[in-house]
Amino acid sequence: MAEFAAGERGIRLGQLLKLLNLVETGGAARELLASGEVRVNGAIETRRGRQLQPGDTVEAGAERITLT
Repeated sequence: MAEFAAGERGIRLGQLLKLLNLVETGGAARELLASGEVRVNGAIETRRGRQLQPGDTVEAGAERITLT
């Protein structure tokens, strides 16, 4: 499991997916989310703009990232 320092203000899910090179564009992030392959704290998430906070866990495919 990887960790990502989100900072006090957190980060949006679409931005995180791009920063971690799980997708190349916002459109690709939208497609990945629409496929139901992304989970936040164990629940399927389809909103690219979902605000993530330290302590959240994101799963996309084989990747699992915890925000710190």
